[in-house]
Amino acid sequence: MPRRTATMLASTLMLIALLCAGVFIPVPYSEMSPGPTVNTLGDHGGEPVLQISGRKTYATDGHLNMTTVRVTSADYRMNLVEAVYGWLAHDNKVVQHETLYPDGKTEEQSTQENAEEFSQSQESAKVAALKELDVPVKSWVIVSTVVKGSPAEGELHAGDVIKAVDGTAVKEPADVAKLVTKHKPGQKVRFTIVPAKEQTAAEKEKRTPTKTEDITITTTTSDDAGEKRAIVGISAGTDHTFPFTIDIKLADVGGPSAGLMFALGIYDKLTPGSLTGGKFVAGTGTIDDEGKVGPIGGIEMKTVGARAKGAQYFLTPADNCEAAARDTPEGLTLIKVDTIEDALGALKDLRSGDTADLPKCGT
Repeated sequence: MPRRTATMLASTLMLIALLCAGVFIPVPYSEMSPGPTVNTLGDHGGEPVLQISGRKTYATDGHLNMTTVRVTSADYRMNLVEAVYGWLAHDNKVVQHETLYPDGKTEEQSTQENAEEFSQSQESAKVAALKELDVPVKSWVIVSTVVKGSPAEGELHAGDVIKAVDGTAVKEPADVAKLVTKHKPGQKVRFTIVPAKEQTAAEKEKRTPTKTEDITITTTTSDDAGEKRAIVGISAGTDHTFPFTIDIKLADVGGPSAGLMFALGIYDKLTPGSLTGGKFVAGTGTIDDEGKVGPIGGIEMKTVGARAKGAQYFLTPADNCEAAARDTPEGLTLIKVDTIEDALGALKDLRSGDTADLPKCGT
């Protein structure tokens, strides 16, 4: 066989071997891509995303779109060819698998965590919107989760209202940890609670529980490296009572990043006039009860998805501005927001057409 032919044959075989290796050898990466974007002022799946009853609502127009990111599943392992394609593609982003699924988190665990975060973001969105409207909202400190195998397991349950710890009234979740950690590991701590199972339907609806009981739990030592403090194995959270019903109907979405857009949608429906001035506004960002907007992941994918749907403006958490501004889709203006008040101020400028002073990312 001539040397030239042999060389070409060897090169071809090597190329085939490399391609096979690229296809069949998994790599420790996952892929993110633009997900669906939904107008919080509109319908999804045949019904309104925001449903408010017991309070006067007003007509809306324009868009206040929440945005999402698609990710590969926890069990899926990309191959080298897919990873290289993802790195080269403009609309996708390849990241370390553990970035999306840390500590070997399973698909089921990730889904459950995202669902819990989504539920909490809805609550905070309602609270933030109503506080902006000066509508009173009652709050209660509750047991949010109980760690399996902890001293609190079987004694406290998710949904229990925590009235006091060692006789000291608690007003916010942080109070619980402060009071528990005053003890040394092995000491007893007394919780005054209204058990979730004892709350009547009316009490749960109005959040006016009256039947309390005391539960005494022996503390244990935390597993935090370098820190030995007393714990009982619960996380405290906040539940709220709203003066009217606000339902958010959006299935198959998880995580906390839609909080800002839900809050703005609720605010728009409860106030006369158009919040957007008919413009197509999208955005993202977590929100807390006080209206503070927090950063999210996958900002580059969300701006791409929003622009592809027709968004003109994108409300961007301040801490995400730098990353978003590196590759802003053509025709999309990134507006920096740090609070719900920032977002409302920017929307006011958009309505008036006075956009010169908009707080834009990258300026």
